[in-house]
Amino acid sequence: MAKKKRMTGTHVVGMDLGGTKILAAVVDQDGRIVAEAKVKTRPEKGPDAVIERMAEAAREAVSRLKLSWESIRGVGVGAPGPVDPDAGVVYHTPNLPGWEEVPLTSQLGESLGVPVFLENDVNLGALGEYMLGAGQGTTDMVGIFVGTGIGGGLILDGKLHSGYRHAAAEIGHMILLADGPVCGCGKRGCSEALASRTAIERDIWLGIRAGRKSLIPELTGGDPERLTSGVLAQAMREGDPLVSEVVGRAQWYLGLLTASIINLVDPEMIVFGGGLIEALGDDFLLPIRITACQYFIQQACADKVRIVAAKLGDHAVVLGAAALARQKAK
Repeated sequence: MAKKKRMTGTHVVGMDLGGTKILAAVVDQDGRIVAEAKVKTRPEKGPDAVIERMAEAAREAVSRLKLSWESIRGVGVGAPGPVDPDAGVVYHTPNLPGWEEVPLTSQLGESLGVPVFLENDVNLGALGEYMLGAGQGTTDMVGIFVGTGIGGGLILDGKLHSGYRHAAAEIGHMILLADGPVCGCGKRGCSEALASRTAIERDIWLGIRAGRKSLIPELTGGDPERLTSGVLAQAMREGDPLVSEVVGRAQWYLGLLTASIINLVDPEMIVFGGGLIEALGDDFLLPIRITACQYFIQQACADKVRIVAAKLGDHAVVLGAAALARQKAK
């Protein structure tokens, strides 16, 4: 059994485990990424093989900086789905077949010989934005990430809040329309089923099949796989009525979601991340702000809650994972 090194190094490694890729980044004491490496996940090979690929990505990132592992204080990992950070276990993730109660931190720590710390990837995205991105300087912040699904993370009193069962901030499964469309979780009317990019794409193709005019078939060649956030942004800028209608409806639901979160948590800031926000920026957020303000309980305080775009993009999770590793290593 490999002996774990003492946590005396100056750098940490942050890792983002995704269904298609693994990103590893070496982060210095100032929160700067100084080296990184990316490998394909290849989830079909099973958990053990994926964990070894994670180790390969971490080693590659460290070697690019020509550091020894004595300089690495710890490794933080953001994994999708429900996790137990205390036990270091990934319970289940739909994009990684065979991942059922996988002891990730012990296996990866054994391979690398350094302490490994685990948290849900969206939680770490929120932590990254809080520590090094749009949320710097706040005490209470909520991250909302709109992509294939909708995920969230809570920073309360300056700390990541994961909840009693490590399941806090399942924002994508807050019910906004009780008899609404079926969500991937099996329930009806979740925000994810109404306002995620998956929901937006579904409603656009339904409209096209019903005979609605749209630029989308031309921009994608009729291939649903090519309907990216960039294509949606282009269609909106060119005044596509169907896309504008569908995205506008999603923005309205996101505004309702935002107002509900603010009424519950009373944060200083809501940070929105995801491909559509990156592609459209404030143009995407403005309708969300308008709707949210209409449903705030404390109308006089509406101008004091900042609703802003995330800043870290694809690096939010690895930077949050690095921050987690540095906090835990202390």
